Amino acid sequence: HDPTPEAEELARSAEPEWKPMGNLPKKALSFRVQLYGMDEYHKLFTARQLTALTTFSDLVSEARQQAHQDALDTGLPDDDIPLRDGGQGARAYSEAVAVYLSFVVDRGTDSWSNLTTWIKSGEQISHLFARQAIPMVWDYAEANPFSDSTGNWTAHLNWVWKVIERLPAQARALGFSNQKDATQLTGNAITLSTDPPYYDNIGYADLSDFFYVWIRGNLRDIYPDIFSTMLVPKAEELIASRYRHNNSQPAASEYFESGMLETFTNIRKFVTDEYPLTVYYAFKQQDASFLKDGVLHRASTSWETMLTSLIKAGFMICGTWPMRTERGGRMNAIATNALASSIILVCRPRPHDASILSLGAFLQALRRELPPALKAMQSGSIAPVDLAQASIGPGMAIYSRASRVLEADGSPIDIRTALMRINEELQNHLAQIDGDLDAESRFAIDWFKQHGFKDGLYGEAETLVHAKNTSVDTVNKSGLVISGGGKVRLKDWPEMEPGWDPQKDKYPTVWEAVHHLIERATNHGDKAAGELLARMPGDMGGEVRDLAYRLYEICDREGWAEHAFYYNDFVVRWPQISEEALRHKRQPEQTTLM
Repeated sequence: HDPTPEAEELARSAEPEWKPMGNLPKKALSFRVQLYGMDEYHKLFTARQLTALTTFSDLVSEARQQAHQDALDTGLPDDDIPLRDGGQGARAYSEAVAVYLSFVVDRGTDSWSNLTTWIKSGEQISHLFARQAIPMVWDYAEANPFSDSTGNWTAHLNWVWKVIERLPAQARALGFSNQKDATQLTGNAITLSTDPPYYDNIGYADLSDFFYVWIRGNLRDIYPDIFSTMLVPKAEELIASRYRHNNSQPAASEYFESGMLETFTNIRKFVTDEYPLTVYYAFKQQDASFLKDGVLHRASTSWETMLTSLIKAGFMICGTWPMRTERGGRMNAIATNALASSIILVCRPRPHDASILSLGAFLQALRRELPPALKAMQSGSIAPVDLAQASIGPGMAIYSRASRVLEADGSPIDIRTALMRINEELQNHLAQIDGDLDAESRFAIDWFKQHGFKDGLYGEAETLVHAKNTSVDTVNKSGLVISGGGKVRLKDWPEMEPGWDPQKDKYPTVWEAVHHLIERATNHGDKAAGELLARMPGDMGGEVRDLAYRLYEICDREGWAEHAFYYNDFVVRWPQISEEALRHKRQPEQTTLM
C-alpha cells in the first residue's frame, strides 16, 4: 500500500547519526561504480538505508548488554573471560550473541543498498552481491526491513539461526580457523586442501570492505586483532591486480606467479604421499588466445600459472575429481554456460628420480590414458561446460609425473603447449562419435560445424550428403532439415514437431533424438523426456548423450553460447531423464481385451 504523507516525509528526511568511513579503491578488480560518484562506502546507501543499518547496529550493542544480564540471571559464571579466549561464562555468551546478530546486520547491507535490482521472474529484490562484484545499476529496488517481503530483517535473522542450528555444538566436533601466510606454513603429515585465488578474476579483499566497514563497529572489542585496521589488509593478497602495481600488468603477473610458486614450494616441504594436497579450481580456459602452427588456440593464464607453480614446486597430479560445487540458481549460471563443478586436483610429491619423457611418448600416453578417463567422467554426466577443465587432470598427470617433457630438439615443452595437446586430444575423443552414427546424423554434424542453424546453399548440402552415402531427400524425410528455394537449414529443437514416436519413424536418427529430447525436457520436464527416451532403441541412449557432448564442444568453440547452453543443460539433466526412462520401462503396459 502507498505510504502516508507523514511516513514518506519521515523517510525522505532521515539523517543517519553515523555512517561507515572509508573510500572505495580508485581502481580495483570487480568495481564499476567509482566513475559515477560512488567513491565512499556510505554512498552505496540512501540516507534512510543508513539510518536503518546504524539503528540495527546500535541495537546489537543493546542486545549484547541484555544477553549478558540474562546469562547472569540463569546462573552462568561471571568470569569475565572473553569469547576469543574460549570463555564459557556470561561475557562470552553475550559476545557470541553480538557476533551472530552482527552477521544479520551484515546480511542486511547486501539487501538495503542503492545497488540492488528487481528480479522480474520471482517478483523479488535481488541482493547486491549477485556476483562477486559491485557493478553499476541505473534503477534500484529497495527492500523494507520491516515487511514480509524479500530482504527483510526477520528473513536475514532466520538464515543465521538456521546455520547456527546446524553447526557442530560439541567440543570434539569443533574446527578452528586461523589466519596464516601460506608461504610460512609448517607442518608434518597433515591433510591440506586449498581453493587458491584465480589470478585477476576476483578482488577478494577490496570486496570484503563492503561488509567489514559495518561489522567492525560491533566486533572490534570482541576480536581486536581481527578488526584492528580501518579496512581489510590488502598488501599481501595474492591476486594479479595491476592497480596495486603502478598499473603494470607484467608486474602484477610476476607478483602472482612468484607468490604461487613460493606457496606450493613451501607446502611441498611437508606434504607426504599418505596425505596428498588437493587443489580446488573452477576456471575456464578462455581468457586468452594464441596462434600456433597457423591454428587459433585458447589458453588460460590462471590455469597455466597454477599448474606451472605446482609442477615447478615438485608436485605431480595423480587424480582428478569433478565435484558439483556451484549452485544452479546463482546469477551467473542463469541461462549461461557457467561452470557447474570445481575440478579437484589430487597432488603428491613427484619422485626426485622421475624420468624424462619425449613429446612422442607424452602424446602416446595421452591417447592411451585420456579417453578412458573422459569416458568415466561422461558416464557420470559431468556437465559439458566442465569437461575441458576436468580433462586437464588426467592429461597433466602424464605431463607432471615426468621430470621434463622434451621436444625432438631437446627443448622442454611448457604448460601452455601441454594444455594445447590435451585439448586437441579431448576434441579428437569427442569427434570419434561421428563415425559411429547414422549417415544422416553425420551429415548434420558436418553441416552444423559450417552453418549452425543458419541457411546454407542446397548445392553444398547435396555435395555433403553424397559424401555421407545419403541424400538431401532422405535427410529431409528424417526431419533434420528444412529445404526450399535453393536453401537448406537444420531444424533447431524448438522446431521439432511434438508427438514424435521413434518406434513409428521410418528414419529415426540420433541427431533427431537429441533435439526431440531437448524439446521435451525443456517444455515438458524430465519425466516427459524420460518417457520418450524409453521408446528409443536400446543402443540409442548412449549415442544421444555423446552427441550432446559433441555438439556442445562445437558450439563452445564457435562461440554459440545460446545453443551451447541447451546442450549443456541437457547433459546435466541426463541422469534424471535416464531414471525416468527406466521407471517408465518397468511399468506394465495396458493390455486390450479382445
